[in-house]
Amino acid sequence: MEGMIAHFAAGIGASLTVIGAGYGIGRLAESALEGMARQPEASGDIRTAMIIAAALIEGIAFFSLVICLLLSFIK
Repeated sequence: MEGMIAHFAAGIGASLTVIGAGYGIGRLAESALEGMARQPEASGDIRTAMIIAAALIEGIAFFSLVICLLLSFIK
């Protein structure tokens, strides 16, 4: 029974992680594209900042998913 609860909790945690990361990257891209539309001459700097921020969001999401998997295998 404990293992089943751990797997369920890991699934919930993983799904919340993916939803949060998707939402965060979506908002990031929205803001970056709006900034590029307002100032086309700064699009290179905005794009660079967007890629760095997206990589950081993905890193946190990946770390969280690994933690969820580790918690599901602990007995």
